Amino acid sequence: MNIGFDVMGGDYAPEATIAGAVLARKELPETDRLVLIGNEKAIHEQLESSGTDASDFDIVHAPEVIEMGESPTKAFAKKPGSSISLGFKMLKTKEIDAFSSAGNTGSMLVGSIYSVNAIQGILRPATTSIIPKENGGVGVLIDVGTNPDCKPDVLYQFGLLGSIYAKCVYGIKKPAVGLLNIGTEEDKGNILCQSAYRLMKDNSDYHFIGNVESRDLFKDKVDVVVTDGFTGNIVLKNMETMFRLMIKRNVMDDFFARFNYEKYGGTPILGINSTVLIGHGISNDVAFKNMILHSKEVFEAGIAEQIRKAMDQYTQGRFFPENEED
Repeated sequence: MNIGFDVMGGDYAPEATIAGAVLARKELPETDRLVLIGNEKAIHEQLESSGTDASDFDIVHAPEVIEMGESPTKAFAKKPGSSISLGFKMLKTKEIDAFSSAGNTGSMLVGSIYSVNAIQGILRPATTSIIPKENGGVGVLIDVGTNPDCKPDVLYQFGLLGSIYAKCVYGIKKPAVGLLNIGTEEDKGNILCQSAYRLMKDNSDYHFIGNVESRDLFKDKVDVVVTDGFTGNIVLKNMETMFRLMIKRNVMDDFFARFNYEKYGGTPILGINSTVLIGHGISNDVAFKNMILHSKEVFEAGIAEQIRKAMDQYTQGRFFPENEED
């Protein structure tokens, strides 16, 4: 496969991005090509300084960069020569099979929606974060910032997207989906949560177990935690802050070490017709390496195709049939 990578995205680009690409190249099969998209001169300088042969990569020159503070929609339209714009152009024409960047998140979302489009029937694409479990497994938190304001039917679909992701990428056969709330009772929470609960209750698209509280996040009780992007982003940043505080205080074990964002690299945008991953702006070389490798995982899991199939069966009770074996 051809993996597109924006080497101009992130706080420490292009040094950290290209170093991450070099690390990823060592772990990718020879049949995979890693396509570096960015300033050609900077790419060659960084590869040369690390003693890496430029012929190990495909290099696409992008003379422009969409900065973090720019308006996503305007910048995407006004800078067709940017690394993000060219990446989506190549993704649309299938010159690359996946595209990853830690650049302007808004522009990555704009590119996803207007270049490769949302899957038919998807109300809003979403992003996720991995939740390490006490027993060694993982859970999925959806959404983590893409959609700060949501309606009940959007939360309902997040349950479906999260289920497919957990099932196809992490091998959880029948993911338990919970709605993040301030209590487990059906009538708890704000109007959004109460309305979403009524939609999700007794649905036939995925395995909904009811409301879950934040204390349940790291337990086996739930595999997919559904919430709006505003709340999800607060939860995510709280977990990241606790990890940094524990590092600072030299409090660490195997479980807490799994909260290190470097291990996961980036998160896919779920609900679009291709494979696109967004990375953390402060990513280092290890995080970029893992984002590139995860883009290969997501592509090979066929997430977009699985979501399309699920949408064809949407609300018809065939995603998790009653007679499916545990």
